[in-house]
Amino acid sequence: MKRFAIAVSFALFLTTLCASAPKEGMWLPILLDALQVEDMQAMGLELTAEDLFSTSRSSLKDAIVSFGGFCTGSMISPQGLLLTNHHCGYSRVQQHSSVENDYLKNGYWAKTQQDELPNQGLFATFIVDIKEVTERVLEGVEPGMAETARQAIIRRNMASVEAVSVEGTHYRGQVRSFYAGNRFFLIISETYNDVRLVGAPPNSIGKFGGDTDNWVWPRHTGDFALFRIYAGPDNRPAAYSADNKPFIPKHYLPMAANGVSEGDFTMVYGFPGTTEQYRPSVAVAHILHDQYPIRIDLRTQRLEVIDRYMAANDTIRIRYASKQSSIANGWKKWQGALYGLERAEVMKVKAGRETAFIQWARQQEGSTAHTLLEAYEKAYKAYAPLSTYREYINEAALGMEIVSFAWRWSNLVELGKDKNIAPEQLDAEVERVRQLASNFFRNYHLSVDREVVPRMLEALYMGLPPGQHGTELQRIALKYKGDFDRYAHDLFRKSLLADRGRVDVLLNNFNPRAAKLVEKDPAYQLATGLIVPYLQHASSNLAVLGNTIDSLDRLYMQAQIDFHKGRTLYPDANSSLRITYGKVEGYEPWDAVAFESHTWVDGIKEKSRIDNPEYELIPDVSTWLERADQSAYAVDGRVPVCFVASNHTSGGNSGSPVMNGKGQLVGLNFDRNWQGTMSDILYDIEQCRNISVDVRYILFVVDTYAGADRLMEEMEIVR
Repeated sequence: MKRFAIAVSFALFLTTLCASAPKEGMWLPILLDALQVEDMQAMGLELTAEDLFSTSRSSLKDAIVSFGGFCTGSMISPQGLLLTNHHCGYSRVQQHSSVENDYLKNGYWAKTQQDELPNQGLFATFIVDIKEVTERVLEGVEPGMAETARQAIIRRNMASVEAVSVEGTHYRGQVRSFYAGNRFFLIISETYNDVRLVGAPPNSIGKFGGDTDNWVWPRHTGDFALFRIYAGPDNRPAAYSADNKPFIPKHYLPMAANGVSEGDFTMVYGFPGTTEQYRPSVAVAHILHDQYPIRIDLRTQRLEVIDRYMAANDTIRIRYASKQSSIANGWKKWQGALYGLERAEVMKVKAGRETAFIQWARQQEGSTAHTLLEAYEKAYKAYAPLSTYREYINEAALGMEIVSFAWRWSNLVELGKDKNIAPEQLDAEVERVRQLASNFFRNYHLSVDREVVPRMLEALYMGLPPGQHGTELQRIALKYKGDFDRYAHDLFRKSLLADRGRVDVLLNNFNPRAAKLVEKDPAYQLATGLIVPYLQHASSNLAVLGNTIDSLDRLYMQAQIDFHKGRTLYPDANSSLRITYGKVEGYEPWDAVAFESHTWVDGIKEKSRIDNPEYELIPDVSTWLERADQSAYAVDGRVPVCFVASNHTSGGNSGSPVMNGKGQLVGLNFDRNWQGTMSDILYDIEQCRNISVDVRYILFVVDTYAGADRLMEEMEIVR
């Protein structure tokens, strides 16, 4: 492993950090200032700012990838071996699984590189450079300019900057907005599209605890999976080919087999998704009282059906594994966030901060910042009902799989009715829908959707005001006298789109007659009858109000920066590369309850004796765990499984490496504690914790359960 050596000077962009500031924040690497790095070093960091991020020589950033655009991964060998979460690769494991080869239940370990499984559409993206381009993006923008005109100029300037930045290269340039549109940064990246599955533990390890333990501490889940990046002969990105070679990264992370202990420094490097730390109280109230409760209720109803069918049928279990996991993940997270925010009295905290802000703003000569919160109140009074409508469309209307599928035929239907359409254009759209149908039916079971549909229709009918029902929902309710179950029976009996064979017949000779058949199909009529009224009456108004709120966000964010002058404010997460840091530490979630920082293999054994299928161990895992305490990975006779630390993380940080002060991998971030899911909106240093798989458990699984000697040999393991 090469030593960290970076020569480029490190830019300092933000104002002085208060020494007493809490260790919250998701920092863009080039926005870390000297005092922050000194703070990290005082906590245990042994690297310099240049070791963390450099554009001239290898640095930690060169080991970090955006995995599939929704998770993070890291390089852990000189042969392109990539470590990420089991749940991040779950859909890929599912795609390769069948009842005969159930890799979800039994795991998968490629014995040779030839056995590593390709994954169409999966990619890994490295960050090449990050540069501030605010002046270039805002060129031509004038104070007081209308928001639509302002955005038009910004979009044009962003496109120009992006095009020039990567001209003559295979890189991608993307300008991203930070601080609610007050600053802009150009992110140059390189994407590899040949990413293959190397190893995934069985659900008894990688998904141990399932929904029961999701977003919960203490945790005993080995949530990791291994992939490999392949490249062309020049080590550059290349489409999948059997001739591709394992990618040689500029940097990879050694595995620190000594792990971490209570109080140790940790840092997380990854791509957190979205946070809303600077939202005003009126926006938070809408989230608390409207958005989250609606999402939770509608997903609860869908999960009740899906879980029951998955438990009774292995084919359905495999087909719905990834969908169920995705639905349940947000469902439980939002419940924890509601609990945490209410417990932390977020509205009281926000009100106190806003009172202080207004008092300051009134003292600023010539400033109108004190009127911003009143403007927010007015905007959200109009925005909230339409936003609620959108929640019902997203979660209930599109939560019906047949509706979501039917809606995606709309473009083909319109093209099919056009007698002047070019044949090649129609053929291209038919092929798109054919692929869509193939993917849909591969992971679909009509009996599941048959029970979900009436529940979602009733939720729409009861939850939306009559003016948002649309004529189709009103027609169904009137014709069937509110018996949505009877309607669903007729829908699936008559619909062509619910039958794979009939769909294939339609697509094999798609013509104006076929387009009219689809247009009259009850599933298509339901989809258009629910979604078109929303698009006509709500979507455009939401866009206008969204522009108003975006403008207020920008002004309010700048005002907060001015208000906190002398203290660094980190930008909200937006799926860009970030560093966060903290230390390994337990917490006290409730009165008289104290959680330690680590869990151990003994906890797996204890949970497996509980009558809960999500704690069930397949026989070979159970036998293997009996030998754990005699392994080389045991600490005082116990093998560690997971640990918690005070790193500020979010969605997208799944799969992020957790590193010690030397930049060695000590864990793999995969979750937050239930109370800490509120950290997207309000960070509480006492309650918010990120949950990680201990590197010792990862090595223990790969070495002694999988027996993957070839993988152990290519990793650098620091003992």
